[in-house]
Amino acid sequence: MKATKMIMVMFMMVSMVFLGAASAAFAGDAIKIGDIQTYSQLTSFTFPYRNGWKLALEEINKAGGVMGKKLEVISRDDSGEPGTAVTVAEELVRKDKVALLMGTYLSNVGLALTDFAKRNKVLFVAAEPLSDAVTWADGNRYTFRLRPSVYMQAAMLAVQASKFPAKRWATIAPNYAFGKDAIASFKKLLKAKRPDVEFVAEQWPALFKINAGAEIQALMLAKPQAIYNVTFASDLAKFVREGKLRGFFDNVKVVSLLTGEPEYLDPLKDEAPVGWLVTGYPWYAIKTPAHTKFLNAYRKKFKDYPRTGSVVGYNTMYSVYHMLQKAGSTDTDKMIEAMEGLTFDSPFGPITYRKIDHQSTMGAYVGYTALKNGKGIMVDWAYADGKDYLPSDDEVRELRHE
Repeated sequence: MKATKMIMVMFMMVSMVFLGAASAAFAGDAIKIGDIQTYSQLTSFTFPYRNGWKLALEEINKAGGVMGKKLEVISRDDSGEPGTAVTVAEELVRKDKVALLMGTYLSNVGLALTDFAKRNKVLFVAAEPLSDAVTWADGNRYTFRLRPSVYMQAAMLAVQASKFPAKRWATIAPNYAFGKDAIASFKKLLKAKRPDVEFVAEQWPALFKINAGAEIQALMLAKPQAIYNVTFASDLAKFVREGKLRGFFDNVKVVSLLTGEPEYLDPLKDEAPVGWLVTGYPWYAIKTPAHTKFLNAYRKKFKDYPRTGSVVGYNTMYSVYHMLQKAGSTDTDKMIEAMEGLTFDSPFGPITYRKIDHQSTMGAYVGYTALKNGKGIMVDWAYADGKDYLPSDDEVRELRHE
């Protein structure tokens, strides 16, 4: 009997050792997240975006991760090509066994992954692509979007633009999903507030291939009193410089999507426009406790100031973290259920992912451009909470063809 009891005790001890080892191995496993982004291009936005999620990831893992596991991000470059993004997504899901996907910048790339998520039943947290179609016309159960869409930002700008005396408007935007949605939304929203306005010209340069002189000349011929500009990055710089050279901006009001973001305003230096109504990110002037905490942590880690991309990356990573905490699982259905209605605090204030369309309520800052010490800044700005610039539930159902 004694021998039998000893054998049983030894068996139990060995079992406990194996169980303990198995638990330790389980706890040591990471939850893998696939990040797809245009890192080889658009570095002024995508590198700060990467810094943002890296800062959040470090904070999350130092605090113990989620469900006893660390979070691990496997990052891939999409080269700004939808086909490449889909190929990379396939590898991340099939080979690397990621629990979900996040990221993307260009709207055509984001829309390609929106479709991939639907077809493959994979959760996709779209960080940056702004086309309205991501959460509306092409929206689906598996896709959520963080940043305010072009409709939301157009609605923010239209509030002030409708107060301009200008009646003759012209537009310029890159000829792809983002630009087309941005123009359509602004025209609809401005005319709802000012039925007397007319749009007298539209210019559609190819993305990052703008012939600024020709575009400015065409716009000048239409004799607009105001311009809605959606160019960004290198196209914006060329547009600003050519417009100044020709004196085009001297007698027209300019409303410009995204131009107040440091990624696009800072490179212009003392050539930055003055008096444009813009959406952007005046990081140097925001004094809320949440933003100050983020700003200090970011500057300490990277010895640099944050850009809009930094906040987007940070909020994207925390979206995933809070979702996993709520879901308590990496099961896709449970993660989707957790994302719907998810609310958490961010450097910009509370953010909620709406259940009806999976659009977050993250907002943007609206103000005017100015020059200070040879550098473009935003002045007279205010934060526009995204929840105040979203269409009604009935409008969303119509947009999503439900």
